[in-house]
Amino acid sequence: MGGFFGVFSEGDCVSDLFYGTDYHSHLGTSRGGMAVLDRGGRFIRSIHDISTAQFRSKFEDELPGMQGSAGIGVISDYESQPLIIGSHLGVYAIVTVGRINNVAEIVGRAFSSRITHFSEMSGDGINPTELAATLINTGATFEEGVRHAQEVIDGSCSILLLTADGVMYAARDRYGRTPVIIGRRGGDWAVTMETTALPNLGYEVAKYLGPGEMVRIDSNGMETRNPAGDDLRICTFLWIYYGFPGSSYEGINVETVRYRCGAALARRDQVEVDLVSGIPDSGTGHAIGYANERRIPYGRPFAKYTPTWPRSFMPQRQETRDLVARMKLIPLHDLIQGRRILFCEDSIVRGTQLRDTIQRLYDAGAREVHMRPACPPLLFGCRFLNFSRSRSDYDLLARRAVRELEGDRRVDLRRYADEDTDAHAAMVERMNRRLSLSTLQFQRMSDMVEATTLPKEKLCTYCWDGCEGCRATADFEDKGAAE
Repeated sequence: MGGFFGVFSEGDCVSDLFYGTDYHSHLGTSRGGMAVLDRGGRFIRSIHDISTAQFRSKFEDELPGMQGSAGIGVISDYESQPLIIGSHLGVYAIVTVGRINNVAEIVGRAFSSRITHFSEMSGDGINPTELAATLINTGATFEEGVRHAQEVIDGSCSILLLTADGVMYAARDRYGRTPVIIGRRGGDWAVTMETTALPNLGYEVAKYLGPGEMVRIDSNGMETRNPAGDDLRICTFLWIYYGFPGSSYEGINVETVRYRCGAALARRDQVEVDLVSGIPDSGTGHAIGYANERRIPYGRPFAKYTPTWPRSFMPQRQETRDLVARMKLIPLHDLIQGRRILFCEDSIVRGTQLRDTIQRLYDAGAREVHMRPACPPLLFGCRFLNFSRSRSDYDLLARRAVRELEGDRRVDLRRYADEDTDAHAAMVERMNRRLSLSTLQFQRMSDMVEATTLPKEKLCTYCWDGCEGCRATADFEDKGAAE
């Protein structure tokens, strides 16, 4: 997914920019970057590969050479950022977070002018941030250009832009799928995607941008330049998995939602167990909520070793992801031997790492292993954010279960998304057998939505039921072997 952070300061911004960007490292992935505007109106930029090292270790030695009152930073999915762009609008630095689905269409339109080229090419093709900049450059002003980019892009694109004149623009994607928050500390301003980045730097939340909202920040302060729209479709998975526990989106804290998710799972459950735990770290909050609701002891039968192991979704190769997942979890036999253990997990995606984790519990002497994911089964790959690089929906364990049940026939997936159907129950049972669990019980959609405290029409639930903000957008027909 990635995340960005920006600072507009009365003094030097570099320290805040460095630590604020670093607070987004849990979102991400392979690249980190910062660009600072110095007193002479020149950009000082640095980009590093962070796939095998922490953000801080790559940038700390460069900080003494960076000085300026404004800067932007990013933890990026796959592409190098920030980019420094020269255009008729002037020179500017830009970072983006999101996903552009209609790349070919936008590129074709740009090439038809016969005066456009793209220089930030990599193995993944055109850099999406450069593509967004190309759209911005069609405007007569930065504001017009950002609005145009938001309207044209299919998917999502939140933008943070700093001009050589010392003006910062922050724009949330058109449907608010990703959060953008403004922080304030006296005369200093910060732009962040994670409110976790603000308190330790002395900032307070000044504003949660609404869907499509754009603000301008300069020496006169902050001003809204494009009002928020009414059509919010924020990604629910931010609260379930991706978000850091200390962050809030739409004013709703991540950890609090996870407690409510766990409590909702507990209220629908009567299985007898000795210990409740969470798959660390994102399952921990859900497990605490479950344990508190049912008054069952909470424990940690796995210790997580993180000093040298990254998050297991980050490596590109499945074999490497599996190795990371295994090496960072250390079983504690004294807490496992002879016990009936219930685990809460944020979700079940591919199931490969989870299957190994479950087997290790049995190998350590667990009598029973029960699993309670905090969301419904994932039936559709995300079309709006880069949550993974899966090439097919059949990477999802739930979709593989449907294929095993239906073969190569065409199937209406709504039957499997509906929690009250026999088809849904059969899919869950097939997943349960694949994982070798004692029992498997998923969160109901209504309980997950209620835990966020937002109405369903303001949430994107596409990956579970094919709907984004109550708009059915998925191809509900599983085409079987034809896919």
